Amino acid sequence: MYSDKSIIVQQEFFDDHQARFSLETTRGYKIALTQFFSFCKKDYDSVKATDIRSWLAYLEEKGLKPRSIHLKLSALKSFYRYCLEENKLTKNPLLTVHTPQIDDSLPYYLSRREIALLQEITRHIHRDRVIVEALYATGVRISELLQIQFDDVKWETRQIWIREGKGNKERFVLFTHECAERLKIYLNYRKGESKYLFSNHRGGKLSRAFVENQFRGFSKELGFRVTPHTLRHTFAAHLAEKNMPQSYIQELLGHVNINSTRIYTRLMEHARKKQYDRYQ
Repeated sequence: MYSDKSIIVQQEFFDDHQARFSLETTRGYKIALTQFFSFCKKDYDSVKATDIRSWLAYLEEKGLKPRSIHLKLSALKSFYRYCLEENKLTKNPLLTVHTPQIDDSLPYYLSRREIALLQEITRHIHRDRVIVEALYATGVRISELLQIQFDDVKWETRQIWIREGKGNKERFVLFTHECAERLKIYLNYRKGESKYLFSNHRGGKLSRAFVENQFRGFSKELGFRVTPHTLRHTFAAHLAEKNMPQSYIQELLGHVNINSTRIYTRLMEHARKKQYDRYQ
């Protein structure tokens, strides 16, 4: 079993990268490193390339997608790069470990009918219904949604200030008239005071784990998979289907690199082909 030595070095790694990593990156990297060292049961300076390959094989056997494995491996690479820079190691165990190839599949998103079904099953609970509406109307990440404060909402122009998106980039997103009405209904029914738009019963922000658990329930009831991130893909795909320019979608999603947005143009082409095939 690995000792406290590895835990201490991990903490130093995150402390030194606090300004550089977003909250989401930090969260993902912490999970990945904890999972790896729990699997490996060795100190960081005793890890070999074979240990890392065994872990990657284990993740693949568990059914993780190449993209998810790639992100976990990125955490390990970043950690060991830090160890070398700080002279905590003389050799990088990842030198001979190859990054799994990411498939070029299109992101999974919902059809308009599936969105309508999701809206229907959540209509009786104001909080769940408005979370679905807000994610679909704005395209924000779940981490960004739960950080929104009441003062960030500009009701007259239907804009929301995202204070710290991925990479600590701020931006404004838009929301629909329907979303505005749902938000007002939810806020009228909400008990207690809170600075957060979506709060728990103690006035703090609603937890990510709670929302993700709600979506697991939605998926079970609907018979198809839906997550908060599915709604982000759906938001972008539906805008692409309406021929919105890539640069606008990029700005709304908060993508720094337009290459991250180009996949939605492929989604648009895919949707057009589906429409064409339907009429043949």
